[in-house]
Amino acid sequence: MKTFARALASKSFAVTAEIPLWGNTPAGEILKQAQQLAPHIDGVQFAAHPRHRGHMSPLALAALLLREEVDPVTRLNCRDRNRLALRSDLIGLRALGASSLLLNRGSLTENQTAPEGKPVFDLNCRELIALAAEVGEEQRGEQGQEFMIGTGATVFRPNADWKAELYRTRAEAGARFLQTQPCWSVPMLRHFMQRLVDLRMTWNFAVIVTLAPLPGMKAASWQFEQAQGTVIPKTILNELAKATDPEQSGIRLCARQMQEIAAIPGVSGVNLLTLGNPAAVIAAIEASGLRNR
Repeated sequence: MKTFARALASKSFAVTAEIPLWGNTPAGEILKQAQQLAPHIDGVQFAAHPRHRGHMSPLALAALLLREEVDPVTRLNCRDRNRLALRSDLIGLRALGASSLLLNRGSLTENQTAPEGKPVFDLNCRELIALAAEVGEEQRGEQGQEFMIGTGATVFRPNADWKAELYRTRAEAGARFLQTQPCWSVPMLRHFMQRLVDLRMTWNFAVIVTLAPLPGMKAASWQFEQAQGTVIPKTILNELAKATDPEQSGIRLCARQMQEIAAIPGVSGVNLLTLGNPAAVIAAIEASGLRNR
């Protein structure tokens, strides 16, 4: 089975796809999208509910995908579970055969959107990463490898004084890849990556950049509203606004950006948001030519 962890270890350009989740997303729909995407990618991720409501558990999602020989990059965060529950989840994921994790603090919920939930934060993100590394080592068993652990990163224009201490501490705890927020600004990404290279952070981390084939201005506006820190330059918005076929324009734009991003030193792959349309992601991957190298 192809896995995201093997793709990173092989130094090939890794590609994952991110399927959106809602509280009532049926298992059949999840599997249909995952199976459609699987031949074109190295792993599947799942976006958290945009309004912070509950959805299918990460363990259930991982089990469904692994049964179909599709590699899950499983997300856990500090907001929703205490230390014991997170350890149980990690042991369960290891037993299932999951090999990759994306661990974050988790954004704060708002009473208006999640009145039934209270944030936990029994662990901070560094502690969660260390716990996952510990469990991965303890539960290696027949799989013979530890978890491939990732955490979030924010693309911006750091100054010369920025030392990336947050990322350094997470690397020391056991994180091995960084995944950025959605970012369509290639110049900003180049600046950010150059600073990581100068700091030798790319010795510790593979960097995965989040993108999407935006099917028009409405989707771009939704990204701004839902995904914290999203970067979409005005040039991109203008290109979408002028397009006679916004969906095809979004696919071409995504493919072009994938090619540009793949040429940036230190970038190891992309995570492509499906926005509910796996076919557009597949079309962007094929148009980029990156999987044919």
